[in-house]
Amino acid sequence: MFKDKTLLITGGTGSFGNAVMKRFLDTDIKEVRIFSRDEKKQDDMRKLYRNDKLKFYIGDVRDLGSVKNAMHGVDYIFHAAALKQVPSCEFFPLEAVKTNVLGTDNVLSGAIEMGVKKVICLSTDKAAYPINAMGISKAMMEKVFVAKAKTVDPERTLICGTRYGNVMASRGSVIPLFIDQIKNGQPLTVTDPNMTRFLMSLEEAVELVVFAFQNAEAGDIMVQKSPASTIGDLAQAVKELFKADNEVKVIGTRHGEKLYETLLTKEEHVVAKDMGGFYRVPADKRDLNYDKYFVEGDQKLSSEDEYNSHNTERLNIEQIKEKLLQLDYVREQLESWDR
Repeated sequence: MFKDKTLLITGGTGSFGNAVMKRFLDTDIKEVRIFSRDEKKQDDMRKLYRNDKLKFYIGDVRDLGSVKNAMHGVDYIFHAAALKQVPSCEFFPLEAVKTNVLGTDNVLSGAIEMGVKKVICLSTDKAAYPINAMGISKAMMEKVFVAKAKTVDPERTLICGTRYGNVMASRGSVIPLFIDQIKNGQPLTVTDPNMTRFLMSLEEAVELVVFAFQNAEAGDIMVQKSPASTIGDLAQAVKELFKADNEVKVIGTRHGEKLYETLLTKEEHVVAKDMGGFYRVPADKRDLNYDKYFVEGDQKLSSEDEYNSHNTERLNIEQIKEKLLQLDYVREQLESWDR
């Protein structure tokens, strides 16, 4: 489906961008464009892969001109550029708005103008029932792409999105932190051992985007069913893999953190289509003329639960260790660990 096509990845130097790029680089795709504002990471990627299919564009999603400059001849876009760190977004919420909300609007406006065939926007579980600035900005990002999807013929430009949980061992995530603390002989800092988080590998995140590419309709939000674990069990699993006896230090929740994350709100769960390992949340296609619709109370809404990291499949420590060992990063760290 990507044969002789050109793919643009915004935020392409991040963990997800690297994973997507590696997924497609050795296929019969024509070109993969990496769009980001970090020239150092782009140069590192250029030197590492040395592949003529890989093209690099310096720019910022906040700047419509730089976005459009990267879109000439592009068939598809995976929009991954975002501010993702919860604490930093709490202190600088307008920066989150500029990148996550206005930046997304720039990407979509540019894509429509340049005739891009399909745009997949990446969101996060923090956008469901958001309590922090990062989640609120991503929730608004979802509203932007759903609304934008209604303004354009999907045969010309189809806009949809994905929502997924914590990506294991991605940059800034807790697993690399735990491993560094073990190697440096420091206590493992745990915010709240009872806190739960969805566990998804980078490869699973990429497969969700590919599934959305193949199956989503305009304005859809696609969600992958994922297992979860407590942060306490995750820390213990990392300790056991590395045969470490570091103490675990509970430091309390950080700015804007939840006890658990939600992938589907109760309201979305009611309308979501179960697609096996995935959910499809269709866009509300109603317009502003509500008089055309007769809406009765839906008993299902009062009986349906949200889908969150507290009520999904809960992994035990052995299962967490198995999942950790599937990660290249963890295996590499184990191999280099001189106990």
